[in-house]
Amino acid sequence: MGEFIYLDHAATTQTAPEVLDAMLPYLQEYYGNPSSSYRLAVSSRKAVEKARGVIADMIHAKEQEIFFTGGGTESDNWALKAVAESLQKKGRHIITTQIEHHAILHTCEYLEKRGFEVTYLPVNEQGFVSPHTLKQAIRKDTVLISVMFANNEIGTLQPVSQIGQIAHERGILFHTDAVQAFCQMSIDVREMQIDLMSASGHKCYGPKGVGFLYVGERVPMTPFLHGGAQERKLRAGTENVAGIVGFGAAVAMCKKTLLERAEKERVLRDHLIDRILSEVPYTRLNGSRKMRLPNNANFSFQFIEGENLLVLLDMDGICASGGSACTTGSTEPSHVLKAIGLPDGLANGSLRLTLGAGTSMEEIDRTVEAVKKHVAKLRDGSVVYEDFLARQWDHSL
Repeated sequence: MGEFIYLDHAATTQTAPEVLDAMLPYLQEYYGNPSSSYRLAVSSRKAVEKARGVIADMIHAKEQEIFFTGGGTESDNWALKAVAESLQKKGRHIITTQIEHHAILHTCEYLEKRGFEVTYLPVNEQGFVSPHTLKQAIRKDTVLISVMFANNEIGTLQPVSQIGQIAHERGILFHTDAVQAFCQMSIDVREMQIDLMSASGHKCYGPKGVGFLYVGERVPMTPFLHGGAQERKLRAGTENVAGIVGFGAAVAMCKKTLLERAEKERVLRDHLIDRILSEVPYTRLNGSRKMRLPNNANFSFQFIEGENLLVLLDMDGICASGGSACTTGSTEPSHVLKAIGLPDGLANGSLRLTLGAGTSMEEIDRTVEAVKKHVAKLRDGSVVYEDFLARQWDHSL
């Protein structure tokens, strides 16, 4: 492929070279099944446990609290379904938010069809959940609160520690989908009073097809996959050894670079936001200006269709998205942007740009110039925009 600017790191990241180097021996030389007893298998088993330890240390958990999965979606599904099944005699009420990833929302819909009640908390115009509203939603039969750490579309960071405290004061389990936040910021599951947490390898320079679910020791769990005794009899199936090793290597790499990388991304992000808002008229930043992921910028441009902008950017070699990669192809406006109060027209004119470790200032400036050019071009062909300008002219007379 030719040269391109990749600004869709929230969708996936490139597998780092050192991660690939760590994985290759477990695809070729050390290919034994970790559940076997001979020396070749022991090498695989030790590698899996080493990665488990690295990940546990990253979030201040115990090794036995980390369960490997096939990715963030599986982890989300398992967390909600297992808690619901384990605690249904205590209560059948779950609290989540209107802006969760579809892995949470669709799992909640599944549980509703099986007799559970779900409260979907609203958010304000910046995407924040109100702790006061959360407290009001809690009932005697509430067994689980699931609120994402950081939104995958608009980047807003939720008050996770406060939510964890509220949950624990009332004896309720707290799950957070941290797929976007893991390895982007420091997470301490003990300090933040998190009981269950989902994460995925390919969002942090690791391989696709592997994730983990953190499960605190006090959390009752049921098996997600039935079969063998892998993952302490809770998740059957031969382990993805190379994927797990790669995930561990990616986390170790991210731990060393986290603070420096986050600060670099934050500087570039703020430069991007400042330029877009000041140089492209009739533009809105979605999400909180300050309390957001260091690499996330999400804009809505009036009088254009976001899909058309993406096509033009792609022709310039700029990889971006209109929102979640999991909803690509949908003709409906983003549920997240609708939840923060955007009308359909503005929601459909959205653009998400998410930075990575290799993003440069030159790439940001080139992207801004391309956005300016293409937004202007798209507006030139818009009857709605022409009518708007005519009304503005009439009002100025």
